[in-house]
Amino acid sequence: MSLKKFNFNVIQNENNSRLGLIETHRGNIQTPAFMPVGTQATIKGAFIDDIIKTGSEIILSNTYHLMIRPGVERVEIAGGLHEFMNCKLPILTDSGGFQVMSLSKLNNIDREKGAIFQSHVDGKTFILSPEESIKIQKKLNSDIVMVMDECPKKTNDYKKIKNSMELSSYWAKRSKDEFGINPHKGLFGIVQGGLFDDLRIKSLEKLIDINFDGYAVGGLAVGETQDEMFKVLDNLSKNLPKNKPRYLMGVGTPSDILGAVKRGIDMFDCVLPTRSGRTGLAFTWNGRVQIRNSVNKNDNTPLDSNISKFNLNKYSKNYLNHLYNTNEMLASMILTLNNINFYQELMSEIRKNIKNGTFEDFHNKYINIL
Repeated sequence: MSLKKFNFNVIQNENNSRLGLIETHRGNIQTPAFMPVGTQATIKGAFIDDIIKTGSEIILSNTYHLMIRPGVERVEIAGGLHEFMNCKLPILTDSGGFQVMSLSKLNNIDREKGAIFQSHVDGKTFILSPEESIKIQKKLNSDIVMVMDECPKKTNDYKKIKNSMELSSYWAKRSKDEFGINPHKGLFGIVQGGLFDDLRIKSLEKLIDINFDGYAVGGLAVGETQDEMFKVLDNLSKNLPKNKPRYLMGVGTPSDILGAVKRGIDMFDCVLPTRSGRTGLAFTWNGRVQIRNSVNKNDNTPLDSNISKFNLNKYSKNYLNHLYNTNEMLASMILTLNNINFYQELMSEIRKNIKNGTFEDFHNKYINIL
């Protein structure tokens, strides 16, 4: 049986907001979509079967972390990342560029060799070139592959951001050449350029010339304000190809997602729902709940009475406050599942409202609550 080709269609628009469908041979992804982050071949604190039950249709994993531990060879001999982690969902793998910037102890960027860095785990030196990043992602056998880019830290230094953008464009071409032709997988380019509108447009134009299956907006979620992020998206939205998926990397809060969908973004990922679960923060339709706080000690109501999946509303804030403050791992597991479930409910409601032509009202109702 032949594999289904990677494909994307916009089904319906409401102003700039888009209802779409990504088709992969491992399953379809309704957009706008949120991807839970399984950095090291697991969604921290949750079983993959439960993640699927939340309505998640794709997850993200990471080249940088998997090349360091356990090593790509161990994943490859297991049959690829899906078999290694027992995940039947489509998987997008990030190239590792962001982690080189944010995690490695020492790093040096060489235009030809790539990123030369020391592991944050044991100090071992690695060299990650655009070609090597693609080769690793091929061995992982992910369904959506990201080009190698340089993700600079937030700065107002125009020359520095310009040089970084031009390097990322050069690496994008090398990534595409290494990827070759594979109609069953998607290869996404990554728009860089910091907060400078002209550099963002120039980066996008270079990527369009190379021709990718999707276009990501990188270099955000690095310390800029929400208004600054939305300004970048406002500038890009009218120039991004209409027939390709648009992915905002590393974003974000529910409010960020609502604002980005309004500006035409289709895909999101963020560690926030899982990391927040481990630090005692729950997302609900009534706003955020910091479960460690003493106000929850004698509150026998559930986190969110509107949630019906997994019987999550059978656990009281009183009980969860006790679990968290006694360092019981069950607290993190319950809150993580609650948060992933909430994010997927949010995406489902976003899609429903775009379909019904009511997303603008939905956006305005929740943008300052969530």
